[in-house]
Amino acid sequence: MRAETPSLRDIAEPAIVNGAAWRALAMLWFLYVLNFLDRGLLSTLAKPIQDSLHISDSQLGLISGLYFAVFYCFIAIPVGWLADRTNRVKVLALACGIWSGATAACGLAGNFPQLVAARMIVGVGEAGGVPPSYAIITDYFPPGRRGTALAIYNLGPPIGQAFGLAAGASIAAAFGWRYAFLFLGAAGVVSALFVRLALREPPQGRFDQARSAAAVSASFWATVKAFLSRPSLVLAAFACGTTQVITYGAGAFTNLILMREKGMTLAEAAVWPAVVVAVFMSGGILASGRVIDRHAVRWKPAYALIPAISLALALPFYLGFVLAPGWPLAVAFLAGPYFLNFFYLSSAVALVQEESAPNQRVMAGALLLLIMNLMGMGIGPTFVGALSDRLRAAHPQHSLQMALLALAPLYILAVILFLVLTLVLSKEHATARESRR
Repeated sequence: MRAETPSLRDIAEPAIVNGAAWRALAMLWFLYVLNFLDRGLLSTLAKPIQDSLHISDSQLGLISGLYFAVFYCFIAIPVGWLADRTNRVKVLALACGIWSGATAACGLAGNFPQLVAARMIVGVGEAGGVPPSYAIITDYFPPGRRGTALAIYNLGPPIGQAFGLAAGASIAAAFGWRYAFLFLGAAGVVSALFVRLALREPPQGRFDQARSAAAVSASFWATVKAFLSRPSLVLAAFACGTTQVITYGAGAFTNLILMREKGMTLAEAAVWPAVVVAVFMSGGILASGRVIDRHAVRWKPAYALIPAISLALALPFYLGFVLAPGWPLAVAFLAGPYFLNFFYLSSAVALVQEESAPNQRVMAGALLLLIMNLMGMGIGPTFVGALSDRLRAAHPQHSLQMALLALAPLYILAVILFLVLTLVLSKEHATARESRR
């Protein structure tokens, strides 16, 4: 499954700094912002939605978690297979149109089943957003620059989440929560049309020595078998999945705990969490890409060791956030997890893209997302919501706090998995060095 890549010396300087690559990255990044903006509106507006539709924490967790994840994760596989064999830009633009239209439909939901149906269609659309984008970026940027490019692309979630917090909460405070879904969904439909017209499809494998392989369509099962045959890729996916149980589980209920248990108002939620996400989550993701490009190009185990260190450092800040008595201190502690929790993302994506053949990259990215998102989205919010409801009778004032505390041991498990991956990659790195002698 591994793609042979040339050394940095073999890459022409114009290809590295090509303006078309940066313009393509900017458009893909903007769609990713919309992706997470639309996805995050539910958690941003959780309290007014709960008050309006009378849904419980468990139901909120299911909509944010299991129900969304099943459609998002499994649709990503056939979408990845289709994109590898057809035009990735067309698939991406169509997907954006679908998830944006479904986001607008969320604003029209009159009850829990209608909201579930709209969110499932959002999941179907968003399944076609990220895997094609990973592969397009890999074919616009050469080895040695992909970590930074993917880190910039992965700024989409924090910027989208921050803008969703600010714009969603502001629109909801002024006009009601339904208008936030309607306005922002309509903006996504217009953006999908623009990207379809403006973004060019790059040649598959343009920076790979085995470029001729890109001309041959890889079979679905061959790609799956190639991915699953690599212990490092499977282990990376499960380590990321464990991490995402924390990030999605906590993320789905961050605004709710700040408002319901720590005293934050909707107007304050439009400012302070958005600032923390925009500054610290963005800074962490961007820093991770630079660190990965600096170290992993010379020492492959850095793809795993860097996330292990960052997650170990994040745990005390996470505990401070959950246990803080009021929202100002909680938001201050929240800066730590937002900066440190997401070093795994660019690292894992860069590893999988580097280790995949050019004609298998969309599918490989989809398989990575399938495992880690099915774990993270499917388990995280669902578990936290269900546990909060279960604890509410005995702890009515702090049930959500106690449910979020239950995620803390997963930090330790994720660190262990990334350390094991470090050992696996160390063996692969040593074997590769021996074979070159």
